[in-house]
Amino acid sequence: MLRSLEMHRVAVRSLETERHVIILGYGRNGQHIARLLDAEGVPYMALDLDPERVREAALAGDTVVFADCSRREALIAAGILRAAAVVITFAESAAAMRALAHIQSLNPSVPVIARAREDADIARLSAAGASEIVPEALESGLMLASHTLVWVGVPLNRVVRRMRTVRDEQYGLLRGLFHGASDEADTVGGAEPRLHAVTLTGSANAVGKTVAEIGLEEIGVRVKAVRRPGTGRRFAPGEIGKLEQGDVVVLLGVPDLLAAAEIRLLQG
Repeated sequence: MLRSLEMHRVAVRSLETERHVIILGYGRNGQHIARLLDAEGVPYMALDLDPERVREAALAGDTVVFADCSRREALIAAGILRAAAVVITFAESAAAMRALAHIQSLNPSVPVIARAREDADIARLSAAGASEIVPEALESGLMLASHTLVWVGVPLNRVVRRMRTVRDEQYGLLRGLFHGASDEADTVGGAEPRLHAVTLTGSANAVGKTVAEIGLEEIGVRVKAVRRPGTGRRFAPGEIGKLEQGDVVVLLGVPDLLAAAEIRLLQG
């Protein structure tokens, strides 16, 4: 009975709204989005499960209602069939996947913009139907880099083009990090792809072979670059030719596979 009353309240609020944006979650990100939409005159309907937050925000005039956005009936009441877009603002991937499943069944043509905390969530959210995914860790690094480039004198139009290219290429340039001892307690550690540098000794199996001949992609590891001492630059895998003693091969993969790739490079 209580849930039906809540759904009725949501439906009443959304009844006269169409081509609106449905904001799932009204924490920091949800409220920021709402303010920007409001500034542009774009109607929105926000759903959130924190009663105190909903009460305060609604009292101040925000269009937010108490509802579980992972439930099908809540999305229907919020006007999913009339919506112009949906934004998933929370980072819990399981809840986001549930919401996406309902959205796809109710209105598969509506654009869905989703937030991803981890790199691994990007593929799952995309496969589930998200139109655009904003990986928060990658985007924060991208924004810091863009401001830095401007401050050191790179023309703004070049910075904008560079940022656009990185996004168009699905953040490929930013994928993988070098990990240290301080990262071991971090939750992003275990199954996340990371970078690992391997120096080729004179007796290394890879010396005299091309990157393609070694076949590291067969075991799920990608060569990001090769640094050749004395040249002052890093080469793409396809432009380095045969590997030489002293070359530093930069690998991208999960820890267990990186260990196997290092063995293949050095021992065969």
